[in-house]
Amino acid sequence: MGGGSTGLPAAITAAAAGARVLLLEHSPKLGGSLHVANGQMSAAGTRLQKEKGIEDSPEDHFADVMRLSRGTADAALVRLAIWNAAGTVDWLTDLGFEPDPVAPTKGIGHEPYGKARYLWGMDKGHSIRRVLETELQRHVDAGRVDIRLEHEVQALSIGTTGAVTGVTARSADGVTHAFTAPSVLLASGGYNANPQMYREICGRDLYTTLPYPYARGAGHRLALSAGGHLRGVENFFINFGYVLETASLPSPLAGRAVTYPDRRAPWEIYVNALGQRFVREDLPSIDARENALLGQPGERYWIVFDQGVLDNAPPLMAGWTREQMAAAFDGRPNFYKGDTLVALAATIGIDPVRLKASVDGYNYGVTTGADFLGRRHLPRPLGTGPFYAIRQQGAPVSSAAGVAVNGDLQVIRRDGAPISGLYAAGEILGSGQLMGRATCGGMMVTPALTFGRLLGRRLAERARQPA
Repeated sequence: MGGGSTGLPAAITAAAAGARVLLLEHSPKLGGSLHVANGQMSAAGTRLQKEKGIEDSPEDHFADVMRLSRGTADAALVRLAIWNAAGTVDWLTDLGFEPDPVAPTKGIGHEPYGKARYLWGMDKGHSIRRVLETELQRHVDAGRVDIRLEHEVQALSIGTTGAVTGVTARSADGVTHAFTAPSVLLASGGYNANPQMYREICGRDLYTTLPYPYARGAGHRLALSAGGHLRGVENFFINFGYVLETASLPSPLAGRAVTYPDRRAPWEIYVNALGQRFVREDLPSIDARENALLGQPGERYWIVFDQGVLDNAPPLMAGWTREQMAAAFDGRPNFYKGDTLVALAATIGIDPVRLKASVDGYNYGVTTGADFLGRRHLPRPLGTGPFYAIRQQGAPVSSAAGVAVNGDLQVIRRDGAPISGLYAAGEILGSGQLMGRATCGGMMVTPALTFGRLLGRRLAERARQPA
C-alpha cells in the first residue's frame, strides 16, 4: 500500500526475488513524497565515500544519530537502517542514480554529522524516483508487478486468528475491490496533509501545505484498526520557521527567510509572541535554534528590523529583491509595518513595552559590543523608522508519531505481539522514531528506501512458505 520511497523499492526487490506484487497507490501517479522531498540521504561506507577517500562506518553513523537526537531516536530501528544504508545507496547508484558532485558532505540545512555521508541528487527527490520507476517498469513488463493507481485502501481483511490476509480498496470509479495476500506492507507515508489527524495526534494546527497531499494517515488508521498503536509523538520537532502566504490554514509558503548565519549573518532580531528575544540570532547550531523555538508560544516568532536594515542589509527573503521586500509590507499577510515600535507592536499584536525593551537591549549590545544573549554579529542599531516585522511559523515537514513495529518491521500490539501478515515502513514509522527529537540529515528517506528493500526480500521469502 503506497508507491513512494518505501513501496517502490519493496516492489522491485520482491519481484526480483520471484514474488508477485500488487502495488496499490491512492494518487494518480507513483513516487509519493519523492515528488516534493529534497531526497537527501545519509549512509556510511558507500562506494562514493571510498572513491573520495572518506573513511566512515555504520558505528560512527549510529553514534552521530544518537548524539544528534540526544538518545531519543529508536536505537533498534536506527541500527537496522544504518547498517543497511550503504547497500541501498550503492544499489541506487547501480540503477543509475547520480549524486550531486559536491556530495557527500557533513550536512546542509541541518546539524552536521561528524563525517561526510550526506548526499542527494541534482533534481532532489525526482533523482531517486526516476531510477526506481524505471527499474520497476521492467518487473511490470515481465508480469511480476501489478500497479493499481487511484486505488484507496479502505480496510484490512483480518482472519479469525487476527492475521491480516489482504485489503479492500476503492478504485477511482467508486468500485470496491477485495485483494488477498500473505503479507500487507503499509507504505503510505505520513499524516501531515490531514489537518484533523494532525491535531488529534500532535495537538496543534497544521500550518503548511508543504507535505505531499496524499500523506493523509491512511496507513496509520489501518494499523490502529488491526490492533496496532503509535509511538514517537513525544519527539515532535519543528524547523526554524516558514513565512506563510495566507492567514487561513494550512497555508502555502510566501517564501523562506534566510536564517542560517553561515549563509547570511542576521541584521535583525527575533522576538516571540511576548515581544521578547528568545535566542541568539547568530547562534551557529540550527538544532539549538530549533529547540529554542519549540519552547515559544505558538512556535512562532517575528523577525524585526528597521528602515536602515532594509536599505543596507543583504536581502532577507531568499530570492527576493529589496524592492520585492518593500512591496510585501503593503498589506501582504504576515508582513507588518509601523512608523514606530509601538505602532508595529499594535499591528503584530504583541506587548509594545516588551518589544521596545527588546530593541533597546539589542541596541545597547550594538553600542557596547556586549549583547545580552551573546550575539556576535552586531552591524547597526535598530532605530530608524518605519519598523518592520515578518512572522515566522515553526512547523515540521515529516510526521512525528508513527506506527509501532518490531525489529522485523511487523506492526505490533501494545503488548509487543506482532500482527501476523502486517508490516509497516517509511514515513509511517514517524520522525520521532527514526530521528528522535531532532533533525538528522537523510534519516527519513534513507530508512524508507532501505526498509523497503529489506521487506521486499523478506516478504518474497514469506510468500514462498507453505500457508
